[in-house]
Order: sequence, then structure tokens, then C-alpha cells
Amino acid sequence: MVHTHRATITASCLVTLLTLASPASAQFFGQASDLPIGEDYHVEVLGGLWSPTPKIQLSSDEFGIAGTSIDFASDLGIGQQRFGELRLRLRPGRKHRFRIDYVPIRYSAQSVVERRLVFRGIAFDVGVPVTSAITWNTWRLGYEYDIVHRSRGYFGIILEAKYTDVEASLDTELGREFARARGPIPAIGGVLRIYPLRALGITAEITGFRVPEGIDENVRGEYVDLDLYGTLNFTEQLGAQIGYRSLDLSYLVDQDSGNLELGGIYFAALFRF
Repeated sequence: MVHTHRATITASCLVTLLTLASPASAQFFGQASDLPIGEDYHVEVLGGLWSPTPKIQLSSDEFGIAGTSIDFASDLGIGQQRFGELRLRLRPGRKHRFRIDYVPIRYSAQSVVERRLVFRGIAFDVGVPVTSAITWNTWRLGYEYDIVHRSRGYFGIILEAKYTDVEASLDTELGREFARARGPIPAIGGVLRIYPLRALGITAEITGFRVPEGIDENVRGEYVDLDLYGTLNFTEQLGAQIGYRSLDLSYLVDQDSGNLELGGIYFAALFRF
């Protein structure tokens, strides 16, 4: 995937910079008292607003009738919307973080069908008014361990479970049809942060998982979560963040399949104690 390739290159470059750096903080910050602002905490809470651009194609078969691959943007008029996001970091030790994230994603649109669509065995003919909706709730429960931790940054591994619940529906005067896919997804990845300035941290995170082939011909899936962001820390307790995040999910579960890509800029505030 393009996002995965870019993230790998970015992470490799940043790891090289961090590895080549001297472990002595004096070479970068000067005195020991010049350690990065915002790294002395046990609890960190982030609240943000994310505006991703959706690329969503879904298909659902039923009654032996093949479903149409429906593009929810071009076929049904779903466009860019803004969502809230909540992140919680619990830090019992310098190299340990427990991570909890929640993103509730909601899309809806009203349109007139411009080409014949088949969804869940039901045909939606040209000219039919339809209300479409997509609900995508994502929980991330994870643990981070920083393998390398220096005054100018750190590199760590992330182990997590993502709980994903996706529901797509088409509603007309004749009734409502919907398809749903949900379940836990294990993931593994890494995080890298460097501090070009005491108050400024630059971070790259990527986690993902792919269902191994051959386990079940009716089940396939791949999930990649990429997050690149900068954090400006005003005090030890307060900071602001701007970043780019993308979620890339593809799946096949029995008669339902989908490709969902969301990517865009977000803004957030951080509180620590």
C-alpha cells in the first residue's frame, strides 16, 4: 500500500537520525534541565477534530445475487465530514505506555441513483431517491514499550487490539437494507519521536495487521493505521497537536466485502497530569 510504503521510509529515516545521535543530552539540549517539555507525566488526554477524505467501496451479496461494488462518494454523494477523536495515555514508567483511542465515524447523504445498484440482493434502479449512511466505530487498546529512549527522542513497539464495527445502509421508500462487519483485529507496529526543539516533538506511528492467506477462503482482511504529527508543548501540562492520519481497511467476510480509506489533517489539544 502507498501509505505503508511512505510510512516505512519516514520511520527508517527518523530511526537513523535517532540512532546516530549521541546519548548525551548535552550535545542536543545543553544541560540536563533542558529535557523536552511535556515528557514528565503519568496521564495524557487528547481531544481532537479530524477531517478525512473518504474513499469507500462496499459490496454485499444475498440470495445468490452478486452485489454491485458501490462507491459511496461518487454513487451516493458521501463527502468530507469532521469527527471528534479521544486518546488516553497511561504512563506507569518512563518506557511504558498503555494506549486507549476512540474514533466514532459517521457519514450520511441523500441522493438519486444514477446507475443500477444491487445491495443485499435488492436492486436500486436509476432515479430512485436513497438515503445512505456509514457508521464506523474504532477502538484501539494497546501497549507501547520504548526500546530506545534518549533525551532527544525515543523509538518503541506497539502491540494492540483494534475493535472495528462498520455498518453501511441504504434507505428508500421501500425499506432499509444494511450490511455490517465487526470484530477485534490484532495489530503490531512502531512509534518514533524526535525533539528538534525542547517544546516541539515530531512523531511517526504505524500499526497494522493482515489476515494470513489460507486460513479461510471466506475471510480476508488488512488494516493499516498511519499517524504523522507534530506536538507543541506550552507547559508540562498543556500542548497542541497537528497531524495527518490515515486509516486503510479492506475486508471480505462471507458475502460482504469492502475497501475503506480515510485520510486527512487533524487538530488536537493535550492535557497531562
